[in-house]
Amino acid sequence: MFRCIPLFKCNRQVECVDKRHCSLPTVPEDILRYSRSLEELFLDANHIRDLPKNFFRLHRLRRLGLSDNEIHKLPSDIQNFENLVELDVSRNDIPDIPEDIKKLRALQIADFSSNPIPRLPAGFSQLRALTVLGLNDMSLTSLPSDFGSLMSLQSLELRENLLKSLPESLKNLTKLERLDLGDNEIEELPGFIGELPALEELWLDHNKLQYLPPEIGNLKALICLDVSENKLEKLPEKIGGLCSLTDLHLSQNMLETVPDGIGDLSKLAILKLDQNRLHTLNENVGRCTNLQELVLTENFLMELPKSIGNLNELTVLNVDRNSLADIPMEIGNMTLLGVLSLRDNKLTKLPNELGNCKSLHVLDVSGNRLQYLPYTLVNLELKAVWLSENQAQPLLTFQTDRDETTGENVLTCFLLPQLSYTQQPELDHTSEVGSVTWFRDHRFNSQSQELDRIRESSASRDHDSDDDWEEKEASRTHSVKFTEDVSEAREVPSIQEESESSDFSLSGLRRPLSAVRKLVSQRRTSLQRLSSLTNLNETPFVRQNTPHPKELKLKAHKLLAGRSPEQQTTQEPPATNGVAMSPPDNETTTDTTEPVETQSPPEIIKDDDSDQETQEKESSEDENDDNEDSDELERGGRRVAWREGVEEGGVRAGRLHRRDTPHHLKNKRVSHIDASRARDLIAQAIKKREQQEEHKTDEEEAVDDVPDEKFMNTVSYMNLHFKQATVSQHIAHDALP
Repeated sequence: MFRCIPLFKCNRQVECVDKRHCSLPTVPEDILRYSRSLEELFLDANHIRDLPKNFFRLHRLRRLGLSDNEIHKLPSDIQNFENLVELDVSRNDIPDIPEDIKKLRALQIADFSSNPIPRLPAGFSQLRALTVLGLNDMSLTSLPSDFGSLMSLQSLELRENLLKSLPESLKNLTKLERLDLGDNEIEELPGFIGELPALEELWLDHNKLQYLPPEIGNLKALICLDVSENKLEKLPEKIGGLCSLTDLHLSQNMLETVPDGIGDLSKLAILKLDQNRLHTLNENVGRCTNLQELVLTENFLMELPKSIGNLNELTVLNVDRNSLADIPMEIGNMTLLGVLSLRDNKLTKLPNELGNCKSLHVLDVSGNRLQYLPYTLVNLELKAVWLSENQAQPLLTFQTDRDETTGENVLTCFLLPQLSYTQQPELDHTSEVGSVTWFRDHRFNSQSQELDRIRESSASRDHDSDDDWEEKEASRTHSVKFTEDVSEAREVPSIQEESESSDFSLSGLRRPLSAVRKLVSQRRTSLQRLSSLTNLNETPFVRQNTPHPKELKLKAHKLLAGRSPEQQTTQEPPATNGVAMSPPDNETTTDTTEPVETQSPPEIIKDDDSDQETQEKESSEDENDDNEDSDELERGGRRVAWREGVEEGGVRAGRLHRRDTPHHLKNKRVSHIDASRARDLIAQAIKKREQQEEHKTDEEEAVDDVPDEKFMNTVSYMNLHFKQATVSQHIAHDALP
């Protein structure tokens, strides 16, 4: 009912004014009317450049916020704020702190961060009431020698400065709980750091530390220690004295070993050792029974200790980009493990005990050498299983299979066995990459892995069999070559023979003979380059002809004719936890599983004329697809199975069903209908077309029956000429004698 009239200067009891984010260019003048009562003033995030003199008449002010402005000078009149408890002038353009700031005896919280201040004033250490001090992102090169006089400090932040050393008086900060020295240039941590009994957080990341003093083990209250991004080569054995430590960050150092004292950290929950030089992991890590997160990414680990199975509380285990060849079966004891990342290692098999990790919901094993996954994974409620970097969906549908060596049931899909999808650096797509020998010798993308495969292939070259055909190139930018019982000891054919075979295999491209000879020469050069790189004997390169699609169809019918009716039966696999299961029989040839997405082999029948009219691009694509299917046929019943079907006339015919669909054919759909249904559809289409043509003809005739103006003009013109001709004829007749 009653309102304050501005004509009278009313001294209302206003204690707080909040003008943050108001785009103010200056300090509002109406604030001065509250000088007797104002205690809190927030002018953060404006465009204030100067602080007027009358601004410092707010003697009762206790909290002042001026951060995120454009203040270029902090006047010495700030000493008038005798009751000031909290001051925030961060993120401005203040070049220095006035000497008179020492008179703010009540100041407890101060933040001068993100200002171009090169040093602290001499009287700064007289602010004995300070408990929280922020000096981040400044240009400090050193601290005052009496900095330890700030004995009430509980939190000190000195991040992103140019500090190289610390004053010894710092040990007097007995109440200090948080010390942040990250992103400086400290090369040596003084031993008196262990004389801070209340310290709970110590941040030393992104410095130049080469070692930690053993006195650091005296910090019994320390909870978090971050020394990542330094040059540490070893840790002190007394680090085990940090009995309260829960977080230990050692990332991006040069550590080769972890001390035995690591096992004494009974409360440790997070341990990060990524990007170091670890070759082995200390077995005492298994004594950290409260560990919940263990990160070992980008090291040189070749194995994990069996004691890792004692980490019953572990929820995240990341061992990406190492050299692990296997995983200990004790991993099954981690019943709370939720995320297991093992990408880019050398794993060939996962232990069956992995199925005991009941809480596991994310499994990343991409970039390995896995042939299959353990069948016990069907017992888990997995939400994501990553097998490749270019995997489109987090969870795939798996099929059951039987391991030929152990006879155990396993899981497989179209991304298994894992192959390299990257092009090799020294080889060309048109070189020897297309040979089957190259597939066996270059299965993995690492050069060292390729050398191992080549040595193994050279040692076991006499044991070649049809099973070798299960190697298949993933990118498949060229055609697969088919062999016909050719021994690998056969000599390399001559240029003329290779030219003829090349002309046959590339008949769809219609290349001239000179181009084929040039291609053969390039292939031999690349093969010699590969031999020089590996320092091995020259690998014999045998070029085989690529069959025509007609030959592929005939081969399919021959395979079908050789199968018994019992071998042509299929069964629908049950689905459990997103994994399609079909327990295989004892005989692998009769093992058949119906996948979620099935594809039939392309049955392409063309005349010679149509082949001559085929363009180069279409021929290349058809050749790749046909060779893909023929490769599946050559390998037998491990990835494809024949299902009985009935064609027109009651003739039983084979229908090819893929047990796993190649990634480049996964999204294609082929619809199949019977012949009678096709005839009905064609007859309906023809009848409908005839009706449309008849309707169109009737309309045209109706339009023709109506004479238009042009037609009438033409008729009149013709009648006129006819009359003129008749009159002329009569005149000529009358003129005759």
